[in-house]
Amino acid sequence: MPQRAATIVGGGIGGLAAAVALHRHGWRVEVLERAPEFTEIGAGISLWPNALHALEALGLAGAVRALGAIEAGGGVRDRRGRWLSRTDNAELTRRFGHPLVVLQRADLLRVLAEALPADSLRPGSEVSAVRDEGQSLVVDHRGGESRPDVVVGADGLRSVVRRALWPEAAGPRYAGYTAWRMVTEPLTEPPLEGAATWGRGERFGYTALPGGRMYCFATASLPEGRAFGSSESEYAELVRRFGSWPDPVPALLDAVPVDAVLRHDLYDLPPLSSFARGRVALLGDAAHAMTPNLGQGACQALEDAVTLAHCLHSTPDAAAALRSYDQLRRPRTQAIARRSARLGVVGQLSWPPAVLLRDTAARLMPTRATLRSMTPVLGWTSPGAPPAATRSERH
Repeated sequence: MPQRAATIVGGGIGGLAAAVALHRHGWRVEVLERAPEFTEIGAGISLWPNALHALEALGLAGAVRALGAIEAGGGVRDRRGRWLSRTDNAELTRRFGHPLVVLQRADLLRVLAEALPADSLRPGSEVSAVRDEGQSLVVDHRGGESRPDVVVGADGLRSVVRRALWPEAAGPRYAGYTAWRMVTEPLTEPPLEGAATWGRGERFGYTALPGGRMYCFATASLPEGRAFGSSESEYAELVRRFGSWPDPVPALLDAVPVDAVLRHDLYDLPPLSSFARGRVALLGDAAHAMTPNLGQGACQALEDAVTLAHCLHSTPDAAAALRSYDQLRRPRTQAIARRSARLGVVGQLSWPPAVLLRDTAARLMPTRATLRSMTPVLGWTSPGAPPAATRSERH
């Protein structure tokens, strides 16, 4: 049987993971990335147990864990710094088989890229068109033309593949708030636990990275497209908004290089009717872009990648395999996207009575119930694997 070929449009986490998964099943893969190199700068990423299960299926969980930090715990605080809820990472590991691991996005991308043949990585290959001509798929890009057996659109929120094959699909919608992301310089005494602090229409969170650094993120309800100019101006805005928040927020801001602040408005994607059309599939943000409130964007892309490769390996007919992929992935990812959006609405509340009610409800929620509510998200295992070690109902 001739070796089957896949063209993956987009060289982010989901695209590279899909390439690794297919390569492990004997496919010839090429990853077309419009940027001049496969990397990201300046931001951290949280990998929850479900993401580690996906990386385990790719044979990369150990390598990724070695590059990350594992906190003792974390949770949510109110504007005065009082804990509203707590999470024990050891309990996460016991219930779901892996801890929460935090690392730099560039490190994760490097591990994924190094698991692929060098000649399968095509940086500087911006895609201009994708066509399904019935008997053949055609991908036009800066490096020429590809005619694979399968095309995977992993090219993000404003996907070229989605626009080409799903022309009727609605575009991204603004969530109503913007986000800042930054990494501190190494701290002499970094916080032992991470936290997200909820204010009124604003939030500030932090979590540990290796080497004493902290990954910090903040949100604020602002009109779409509001810009403060340079990175220095964005930093000044952060200090204005969060500089008087409870410890350790001021110290963390002091440790952030002024030119290291990234800001992006946050969007999600209205639900698609299918993630597959013929022999073309969408993956990650191209299929189900979601707000980052659950920390599941990249985690779901990793799940997508493993599931996609499993379906294509199990079912010789590519179109039928992609229909199975859609049936497995669409209900789950769209439910998680809705849940993340709801959490964002709650987190961004600004009317004082609503904020008081929110914080009181969070404080009264038992830790056991909080963990149990996470099971539908974190209790995933890859297709064909034994059930996850989610013993939440037995203890």
